[in-house]
Amino acid sequence: MKIAIIGTGNVGGVLATQWAKAGHKIFLGVRDTTDFKGKDLLKNENTSVHNIQEAVNLSEIILVASPPQFAEHLAASFEDVEGKVIIDATNSIRTKPENYPTSFHAFEALTNADVVKCFNSTGFENMENPDYGDLRLDMFMAGKSDNAKSVAVQLSMDAGFENCYDFGNSDKVELLENFALSWINLAIFQKMGRGIGFKVVFR
Repeated sequence: MKIAIIGTGNVGGVLATQWAKAGHKIFLGVRDTTDFKGKDLLKNENTSVHNIQEAVNLSEIILVASPPQFAEHLAASFEDVEGKVIIDATNSIRTKPENYPTSFHAFEALTNADVVKCFNSTGFENMENPDYGDLRLDMFMAGKSDNAKSVAVQLSMDAGFENCYDFGNSDKVELLENFALSWINLAIFQKMGRGIGFKVVFR
């Protein structure tokens, strides 16, 4: 797949690396191609840097891992993204888009792409290595587009997760963000540490 990464911090950087290792073509979309966070990502195979619009134009998939308050501006800058998939990996915990409850809702309302919420429910360390020895962690997604969900499942597998479970339609996106807040609560506020993750088990 051809994947634009918007937001080259911890989450975007780790997923760019994982997906490059899996053989995907990675286009880092940044505001300033000469000075941006994550320059070391260019050492990854099949990875190049572009301005945001160019990265979007070159891609089939757009991962957004930038602060939620930029979602409406990004949606406008993407222009025509029909036939593309936007993966919203953000969480509107401290900040959110001005006119929408989450970035997902902004992208769903303001673009003609297929949108899915995914890669938001755990720390970047678990995206870098979801293998806990005798099990691998699970990923979770939400949204109404079956096409976008199929992409999220594949990219979850390519990042090393065992499963990607469906939280439901677009009305479950905020629930999935609260699920992420549960991980943050346990890992940070309850001081369990960032080396914890979620796994669905069946009896």
